[in-house]
Amino acid sequence: MMTLQEAINVRTSRRKYLDGALEAAHVDKLRKLIDGYNKVGGFRIELVLNNGEAFKGFTRSYGMLSGVNHYFGFIGTDDDPHADEKIGYYGELLVLHSTTLGLGTCWVGGTFSKSNTPFKLAEGERLACLITVGNVEKNLSSKERFIYKLTHRKTKSESDMFTSDAPVPEWFSEGMAAVQRAPSAMNKQPVMFSYEDGRVRASVSDTTKYLVGFDLGIAKLHFELGSGGGAWEWGSGAEFVYGKSRNKVRDIKQDLTIF
Repeated sequence: MMTLQEAINVRTSRRKYLDGALEAAHVDKLRKLIDGYNKVGGFRIELVLNNGEAFKGFTRSYGMLSGVNHYFGFIGTDDDPHADEKIGYYGELLVLHSTTLGLGTCWVGGTFSKSNTPFKLAEGERLACLITVGNVEKNLSSKERFIYKLTHRKTKSESDMFTSDAPVPEWFSEGMAAVQRAPSAMNKQPVMFSYEDGRVRASVSDTTKYLVGFDLGIAKLHFELGSGGGAWEWGSGAEFVYGKSRNKVRDIKQDLTIF
């Protein structure tokens, strides 16, 4: 089976989904992953199956998504300042695991009807985002190719995404290669890495901006997988410890809000 590292190199946003249910074995694996991730704290994930009401109608997705019937819902808690970063990290893990199963995915920040989602929110909870998931054709449709060109700009070079005070080790370069392929809102790639005094850090300029927390978590995960393993602390400017596993749970592991 495809590894998560291999999934990084083949995954792309999919916006056109085929009719039909997900395979029972795939649903079982995804639910087991969700159960593990929900133990982290600061967020919870729910898998919605056979219910595309949140995406019905042209205006709800601006014509950029079609055939959506299954998706992950991410509910953040207001009392955790790192909730969005955790959602980005573990949401991207679900994206990559789904890719290894041959499923298509797309991060969706706002082009859906919140009132038509089935989530029941407790006090202090908020619906942060969705990730669509489903069966897709092997190749992108002509409409998907057009939307990709419309919503993506040229990817930054690796050298534009980090600073260093010395030649970087190979594992760092491999981590940055994976970061270069990380999805981000409007493809802005706002996360800056640094290698100084042998220490690796990841930062964003403003954690209060919409979707930036997701971008930070996604980029951290890609670096972790690309470098061959390690662990991040939560937060902008937090340090990465190379070779140290975060925990076992990871491995169980025209609207521009779509990426």
